[in-house]
Amino acid sequence: MSSLRSRSPEALYHPIPQAPLASHPVLPAEPDIEMEDEADPDGAHESTHPHFTHVDARVRWIFFILGCAVLLPWNVVMITATPYFTARLSASSIKPTFSSYLSTSFTASNSIFLAHATATSKKNAPSRQIIVSILCLSVLTALLTLSTFVHTTAGFFFAFVLLNGIAQAAFGSYLQTSCIAVASLFGPTAVQPMMSGQAGVAVVVSGVQVLSALASVRGDSDIEASSVPTGGHGEAEERSAFMFFGLSTLFLLASAGAQVWLTNMPAYKTVAGSLEARAKTDADEIDAEETQGLVSGGRHDAPEEKRKIFRIAKANVVYEVAVAYVFVVTLAVFPPITTSVASTNSSMHTLLFSSIHFFVFGVGDFFGRYICSFPRLLTWSPKRLLTLSFARTLFVPLFLMCNIQRPSSSAYTPIINSDFIFMLILFLFALSNGYVSSMCMMSAPSLEHNHRLKTREDIDVAATVANFCLILGLATGSIMSFAVRGAVCHCNPFTS
Repeated sequence: MSSLRSRSPEALYHPIPQAPLASHPVLPAEPDIEMEDEADPDGAHESTHPHFTHVDARVRWIFFILGCAVLLPWNVVMITATPYFTARLSASSIKPTFSSYLSTSFTASNSIFLAHATATSKKNAPSRQIIVSILCLSVLTALLTLSTFVHTTAGFFFAFVLLNGIAQAAFGSYLQTSCIAVASLFGPTAVQPMMSGQAGVAVVVSGVQVLSALASVRGDSDIEASSVPTGGHGEAEERSAFMFFGLSTLFLLASAGAQVWLTNMPAYKTVAGSLEARAKTDADEIDAEETQGLVSGGRHDAPEEKRKIFRIAKANVVYEVAVAYVFVVTLAVFPPITTSVASTNSSMHTLLFSSIHFFVFGVGDFFGRYICSFPRLLTWSPKRLLTLSFARTLFVPLFLMCNIQRPSSSAYTPIINSDFIFMLILFLFALSNGYVSSMCMMSAPSLEHNHRLKTREDIDVAATVANFCLILGLATGSIMSFAVRGAVCHCNPFTS
């Protein structure tokens, strides 16, 4: 039966799963999820028996590894490497605004290249695009590893990191598009472990960073703890960065090997072989349509496709605003503002404190996504999700009350003068980030829980629009971080 089903026309279409971030960290043999019926006045309704297809355990583990690879550029460049980058810029006026510039350039590039990757997905064989993207990411990460041995001017290093981040955002976009396209053919039980990898890689990478920070700090007894985040001459930060840059490069190479193994499996050729075979055919057809469009005036179905996109975007506007605003708030303060918070314990090394801070956020974000696996904790109502999203704004003033190191030399006593309370606020901040964003992405493209969608053909469009709004929120939040920093330092946030 499974072989007949995989060869049927219906097997070629699998909607993007409704719970992209809500999978268990372990890989279940055969998920069995039951949703409770809930009368939702806001239009969210549920299905009692979602359909899941069986996928070989080896395939699921490979998709878990690929999921880690998809989000590794974000975690390496944007999150875990921040202490190293700022330490290298400690003597430069660029340091205070570096995180905001990095997050803005990374997310803006990610938005642009993700749109292009989606538009051109039919022209490229996914297996080839995955391999090329991973190998290019490996080279870029290896360059970051080498940067720990080469010391240049602050301006050159600043430009190098930004360009490296833009390139990683580009190749990461193409990697993500191809991985999702292939995993969706295997069904939800393949896509879920892939998204679990995206959620878990942040915890693993930040955990490695904490361990490498401990090793670096203990190996550098001459470095005294400083009250200014990521200060000092940066030798401990460089050793720590070398460790996790090197490990990330090796992991990416292992991911490329896992992808080669996957493409040689009979299951891949059965399920995704048609996608590989159609890549060249679809590219030829698209080129023919474009040539014909120059003569006939364009494709006749283009206006209808545009109307469909706008119809679904309008119908799901509450979900889209909610998921975008989640990341507007998150990127406005994390990491540009939160990395400016210093430990109140003078014996705590700033590199270790910063590493623990990233680890706490990663764990909170992971658990926020994980609890979406429990039916009783799910919230499908768009109005409730929008309220929760807006309520996260309250975290911004809470962070500003903590022990932030301001450019002003005047001493002050922070309202929240406790490392434990700061970490607790950060954990809840990350927990709400993972939960609300996951529920928005689960609800928006769900026929079972979102009656605004009319047919199965609306699912992939709804998911695409919601994902675009998520990326747009990341970019907007990165820009907003300048305004938040200006409020903190009472200065020009672009130069101070």
